[in-house]
Amino acid sequence: MSGLLAELDIRRGDFSLLLELAVRPGEVVALLGPNGAGKSTALRALAGLVPVSRGRVTIGGQAVEDTASGRRLPPHRRSVGVVFQDYLLFPHLSVVDNVAFGPRTQGMRKDAARAMAQEWLRRVGAADIALARARQISGGQAQRVALARALATRPQLLLLDEPLAALDARTRLGIRGELRRHLSTFEGAAVLVTHDPIDAAVLADRLVVVEDGRVVQQGTPSEVARRPRTDYVARLVGLNLLLGQSSGHRVTLPDGGSITTSTALDGDAFTAFRPAAVSLFTSRPDGSPRNLWQGRIVGLEPHGEGVRVELTGTPDAGSSLLAEVTQAAVADLDLLPGKEVWASVKASDVESYPLSHG
Repeated sequence: MSGLLAELDIRRGDFSLLLELAVRPGEVVALLGPNGAGKSTALRALAGLVPVSRGRVTIGGQAVEDTASGRRLPPHRRSVGVVFQDYLLFPHLSVVDNVAFGPRTQGMRKDAARAMAQEWLRRVGAADIALARARQISGGQAQRVALARALATRPQLLLLDEPLAALDARTRLGIRGELRRHLSTFEGAAVLVTHDPIDAAVLADRLVVVEDGRVVQQGTPSEVARRPRTDYVARLVGLNLLLGQSSGHRVTLPDGGSITTSTALDGDAFTAFRPAAVSLFTSRPDGSPRNLWQGRIVGLEPHGEGVRVELTGTPDAGSSLLAEVTQAAVADLDLLPGKEVWASVKASDVESYPLSHG
């Protein structure tokens, strides 16, 4: 494989990261996870900025690090381009000289390096600021320049560490689309670190979710979003996730509650459903919904045009769930923290799937 192959075992104090990663040429893989999961540590290890305790890193068919043989190439000898979260442009240099810096360090003549830099700036839509000092440009412009600088060395591996995090919401929307277009034409392997599910879904072909230094789930954005396997992933993609023992369409939860699903299974199973599928009532509704539980509101927060309501003690004593309602419903039902409410969800809105990947 001429892309990236990495087996990382990194020990730093009490923290350990175990990660196997394979990225094909032309593929973008996003590492997602909560703060402290090990995402940026992995990226820095691939770049050669953090030593690997044990393992091997191969880029474009060349072993750049192999602890078994003692081989470890320094960052400047790896065919890697990096876009850092804060971009790390040289503030005293012009934009064009920032981009030309990489080719110059590779031995290219100054005039040729600057000509190449001008071409890359044109490609990323920043040719008009070529002569500006890096300290004078906006965040969106800096992101374009940082990408051009990373690509100007023609790397076989492109690493992006939260590349949109420093941008305001409006700028981020436009730059995200531009970045996706540039990544689609990049012929090498690309690894993106982010905690934003929208960035990951738009930019990446495949997701690798890391928690506490371990991979907990991977797959295409649609696969991960449809069938989360941890609470972190479920909240990230906006689903309720419960784990129990399935028998047919009924899943029994650890503390005695149960939920009826649209899928018939037997054995350990996850159940997942959207917060918007949950209906709330201040008194027990008439009829006999298949899934009806009583719980207490522990929090409310704005979410898009509606409100997310977090309930505890439902569907069983040890679990909780999120409901999504309109602001009008919050007022009409007088929803407040501490209030007891009834929650229901149709069985047709609940999916179950096996605990094991097999």
